[in-house]
Amino acid sequence: MSTLTTVLIIAAVVAALLAAGVLLRARTGTGSGTRSLKRRFGPEYDRTLERHGGDSEAAHRDLRERVERHGHIRPLPLEPAAREQYAAQWTTLQERFVDAPRQAVADAEQLLTRIAAARGFPDPDRRDEQLDALSVHHPHHVDGLRTIGRAARSESASTEQLREALVHARALFEDLAVAGPPAGADARKGPASGRGRGHLLKPKGSGV
Repeated sequence: MSTLTTVLIIAAVVAALLAAGVLLRARTGTGSGTRSLKRRFGPEYDRTLERHGGDSEAAHRDLRERVERHGHIRPLPLEPAAREQYAAQWTTLQERFVDAPRQAVADAEQLLTRIAAARGFPDPDRRDEQLDALSVHHPHHVDGLRTIGRAARSESASTEQLREALVHARALFEDLAVAGPPAGADARKGPASGRGRGHLLKPKGSGV
């Protein structure tokens, strides 16, 4: 084998290795971005991917745009009195579910959107924008608001479907109105007293 042939073979091998390295870095970078979005959005990542028909590039672009638009939001704390009021309203609508399930579900959706606005998220009349913002900060529970909205607007939803929607939305309610420190000096005392978490989960006679 001539020296020239040996040099050409070595050069070809080096070029192939360099090309493989570039490809590997590109794939690794994409994978890291995917893993980062999956960690941040959890179930919301899968819902977004499904909504885009499995197109990961479109789903990633959607999620990143949400972060750019709403990631700067710093949710406002709630005063203890406001927490108590929201807790009482949620308990009341759960109790009212037995006699008027559809109205209770509609009231629950409105209550959630009002609390979200009070915490500094977009107003209820900007529904899609509010949902996008909540998906950035509450990705594990934001679908509860979508579910209860669909149930409230569905004329064919059964009582059981309405009940499941209300139960599903409760996790977001607790995220917004129960979890986290209250405003002011009472922040050191933890969650609002009075109506505790257990009371919210087991309202008297509601069955939800």
